[in-house]
Amino acid sequence: MFDPTSRYAKIPTASLVDFNGREIAYVRRRFLPRSSDLPLLAEVDVVQGDRLDLIVARTLGDPEQFWRACDASNAMKPAELTGEIGRIVKIPVPQPL
Repeated sequence: MFDPTSRYAKIPTASLVDFNGREIAYVRRRFLPRSSDLPLLAEVDVVQGDRLDLIVARTLGDPEQFWRACDASNAMKPAELTGEIGRIVKIPVPQPL
């Protein structure tokens, strides 16, 4: 269902039946890891014009892994991480999914 590098790749799916009898599949909730448990690869200072996908592409080689920086930085909204010049974005060592 999801790309193997997706944060949802290993999350189980479930289903429910709506009031019309239609079965609806969904992905169960993903619990965020404790950021303090994630070993860090780098800490990046945000500069003018930085975007999270660009930072992650430079450090991890794949802009779609932005969610790893969110997990390590305790950010629920990715835009929070680059909204302020000088903020430090934590980039974790990629862990197996």
